[in-house]
Amino acid sequence: MARQSVRLTGQQWSQIEPLLPRLPHSGKGGRPWVDHRAVIDGILWVLKTGARWRDLPEGYPSPSTCWRRLGRWEEDGTWLRIWRTFLSQLDVKGRLRWEETFIDGTFFPAKKGAPKSGRPSGARARSLWWWSSARVFLWEFPLPRPHQRKSRSRKRR
Repeated sequence: MARQSVRLTGQQWSQIEPLLPRLPHSGKGGRPWVDHRAVIDGILWVLKTGARWRDLPEGYPSPSTCWRRLGRWEEDGTWLRIWRTFLSQLDVKGRLRWEETFIDGTFFPAKKGAPKSGRPSGARARSLWWWSSARVFLWEFPLPRPHQRKSRSRKRR
């Protein structure tokens, strides 16, 4: 796999930075937080390359730091705000074709040979990515109600 660098430009960072929460400061001391910009660069590298978190090359923060920060931002809505901001900008510029969007999970194989109709384990929750994908999809593209067509076979009263 190519180890190309994925870094935000200054313009991209200037749009993202105001959407991020402030780094917490502990009065007790401890290890300082890794800069948000470096963490986003690491997250974007994983998303662009499709690599595993542990394959994050040197020069980026640790994989666990990037993964945990992404989870924190997903839980508090930060990642959704970033997503919406950039989607809105692309939409205004006419760069999105909403009629060509879809979400489909049929290409995922069943884990450990589970039957297709197998029920998910009650102990396991859906993944963070499943919920974020569903939430963003429903926010950006609410499902329309089917049009009620008048049937010619019905008699009017």
